Amino acid sequence: MAHLVLPIFLVISLTLLHQGYSHPSRTRKAVPAPQRDTAADEDDVKSQLEKLWQEVNSLKEISALQTVCLRGIKAHRKCYLTIEEPKHYHEANEHCIAWGGTLATPRDLNENNDLRDYAKRSAPGTKEFWIGVTDIVKEGQYVDVNSMPISYFNWDKTKKQPTGTKRESCVVLSLAAQGKWHDEVCLGKKKYICEYPIP
Repeated sequence: MAHLVLPIFLVISLTLLHQGYSHPSRTRKAVPAPQRDTAADEDDVKSQLEKLWQEVNSLKEISALQTVCLRGIKAHRKCYLTIEEPKHYHEANEHCIAWGGTLATPRDLNENNDLRDYAKRSAPGTKEFWIGVTDIVKEGQYVDVNSMPISYFNWDKTKKQPTGTKRESCVVLSLAAQGKWHDEVCLGKKKYICEYPIP
């Protein structure tokens, strides 16, 4: 019985092969590919690249913010970082902006006290820090670095602050005065505190 299997298998295989060769193969006509709009394709690719670039920049910003937060403190949905290289007020703010933030602007007593305590710990022996409050545009009208009016003030009333002179238009947080503010000449060089919003 086993010796019959091989010949039967060969007969069936040859029959199938013969049938395959005897019928002419059907060839399909080539269907032309639909014409594509190359300008639309390029726009689509550009759009995708733009989205990827935005995502990469967003990841870079998050990474930089995490580095700042590790070096500074997190409080009030912001990261704060003291900078120990003294600069003029405008240079200090530009430096904060270059790193994605602004000069710190306390919005209430708790935030002001947290900044004061952090500044004491991070830069012992320093007495004053620039913060993001100024009346450069209009004397006596204090705004933040985005020119938005502020409603919280922590003036040092024992020194009759603010003095109200046009020369002194930039605000300092004084550690010697327990976090009270006074106005100073903007060209003075001081250490400063940057703030970075946490997304």
